[in-house]
Amino acid sequence: MTALTHELEHRQFRDVVRAFVCDEILPHHEDWEHESRLPAALFAAAGKQGLLGFSVPERCGGPGVRDFRYNAIVVDEVNRAGAAAAGIAFALQNDVVLPYLTDLADADQQQRWLPGVVTGETILGIAMTEPGTGSDLSGIRTSAVRDGDHYVVNGSKTFISNGQNGTLFVVAVRTSPDRHKGLSLLVVDAGTPGFARGRNLEKIGLHAQDTSELTFTDMRVPVASLLGEEGQGFYQLVHNLPQERLSLSVGAVAAAEGVFDRTLDYVRGRSAFGRPIAGFQNTQFVLAELATELDLARTYLDDCLAQHLAGELTAARAARLKWWTTELQVRVADRCLQLHGGYGYMREYPVARAFVDARIQTIYGGTTEIMKTIVAKDLGV
Repeated sequence: MTALTHELEHRQFRDVVRAFVCDEILPHHEDWEHESRLPAALFAAAGKQGLLGFSVPERCGGPGVRDFRYNAIVVDEVNRAGAAAAGIAFALQNDVVLPYLTDLADADQQQRWLPGVVTGETILGIAMTEPGTGSDLSGIRTSAVRDGDHYVVNGSKTFISNGQNGTLFVVAVRTSPDRHKGLSLLVVDAGTPGFARGRNLEKIGLHAQDTSELTFTDMRVPVASLLGEEGQGFYQLVHNLPQERLSLSVGAVAAAEGVFDRTLDYVRGRSAFGRPIAGFQNTQFVLAELATELDLARTYLDDCLAQHLAGELTAARAARLKWWTTELQVRVADRCLQLHGGYGYMREYPVARAFVDARIQTIYGGTTEIMKTIVAKDLGV
């Protein structure tokens, strides 16, 4: 298949995603903000349009497409439109959690778990973060003790995205005291006895995205639900982080470009002191600076995406990309809000949502400080 054919298919797919966002997300997003969660039916609608589970093999009901550009188009279009909560939900399904099931699960496990991922009947989540453990994966304390053909799991997780809607979770557990070789990954159905969801956490932004606490009390998980080998969980998690951070960067750049474009329209149409806000030199300088930085970010992102497609994106470069693009997203949203004046502080203006939704980007998926630590280690310092 030629590069031109690929490009045409990507453009056609982008049109499908854009129409889905306009028809199925934007008209309802404000209601979802008030309800503090996305409807589970949104995943089924996305599945019907072929927006989920690209890498799921055909034998499990998926398209078997390993071209990450399709994943990126979904994240790009949803975030550009200002619907970051839905962007996170779809990114979790396609980019963050699914690789654990396609790359680590055996054939029988895949037949059990993957068909529903494609249709949207199965909503994925990943449970790593604990109340006393943030970015330090080696500090995970949730225990899984072998008892015959089951693991008995006890512990709790917090800040779990898709926590209320999720039906299937990849859960990081401790199977031995070794800080790194003692972690394992279990796939847990939310209907398992001993699995409990806590409250839907109230956040300053991303109000339509359900984020929850999870608790496990003597939860019995079959050994047949272990991903890969026992004790390999830490390395499995670290292996998948570059793609997760690439996905977050795609969303960051798209969201920043979206709020910039809407702000450009605003300053052209809004007047102060008898002339358009766009006519003031300060406005022009701010927009010129942001446009240049966004151009740099898009070019950098595209280069990293090309590396990922070639299997060459390193953990250090993904860390560089993640901290730079997410910090840029926060900066763009902040300066665009300033150009709106007092109206930027009103929730009815999209820039207000963009501002509060952006703030978490420099924290989850690895904080900016952790990203810089990874880069420094790569430099040998």
